[in-house]
Amino acid sequence: MGPASRRKRCGRAGGGRAPPGPMERLRKLCRGRTVTFGVPLLLYLIGGSFGLREFAQIRYDVHRLHGKVDPTLKEKLKQNTVTLESEYEKLEKSDLDNWENIRGPRLWEDSRAVQKQRREAARLKTE
Repeated sequence: MGPASRRKRCGRAGGGRAPPGPMERLRKLCRGRTVTFGVPLLLYLIGGSFGLREFAQIRYDVHRLHGKVDPTLKEKLKQNTVTLESEYEKLEKSDLDNWENIRGPRLWEDSRAVQKQRREAARLKTE
């Protein structure tokens, strides 16, 4: 029997290679673009959503803990409320028409010396 008859017996036409085994299929699958790029992307997306949920939960827990105020402190805060009317009355009492522009000391100047000069000038003005 010649080589042609052997080919027919094996059931392979053309004398090709053996069918790929499970390890070869796995290697070929791992080389694909879907596995090399798509699977890590999906893992990052799913893992990121779980991580973000945990961090958000921590944020809400901290907010809930710090949001609680002692009732006695809450009463004190209610007593010290400032109304718009009270602030308006303070502004009406202040004299906004008679004011003087006062120059502050520079960084390189001694503030006490500048204050002393100002007092002298004010004293001379009144005399």
